[in-house]
Amino acid sequence: MKLRNLLILAVVATVVGCKAPPPKMTDDTLVTSEINGVTLTHRYAVSAPKEFTPVNASFRALYAGSIMSKPDFGGKVVSTLDNGQSYTVLGQVENNWLAVAQQDKQEMLGYVPARALVKSELYAQTLKKDRPRPRKATKKTTCVAVDGSSKACQNANSGTWIID
Repeated sequence: MKLRNLLILAVVATVVGCKAPPPKMTDDTLVTSEINGVTLTHRYAVSAPKEFTPVNASFRALYAGSIMSKPDFGGKVVSTLDNGQSYTVLGQVENNWLAVAQQDKQEMLGYVPARALVKSELYAQTLKKDRPRPRKATKKTTCVAVDGSSKACQNANSGTWIID
């Protein structure tokens, strides 16, 4: 009788101590993190930032670039920026990087360097400013005084001298 009670007690203790296995986390599993009082939703492959300053503004990509899993170039590429595409910048994180999301969505895609994006209202002005400007050709004239009251100048194209 004592052996039966001991066996039942051992089985009950074993069953009570068992827990369901945790759900398997894949790179695409959505997780939430709270940083500086702000809750961020992101994929499991994207690490949560250590610092976060909310921005919540519309930005546009200046060039096609990589969206990284960590706010530095040591992370994995999780997606790419499309040139000229609009994104929502959720906030600024460490290393002066930006946490980005799809336009009008709150799920964080990853991190990009601050130089990759510009505020939407400044996009056209930034592109115009970045264009190469044509240089003015400087005309170099060589003139010398002749006989005190006149001068002679050399033509830069032909090399001939003209007396005024």
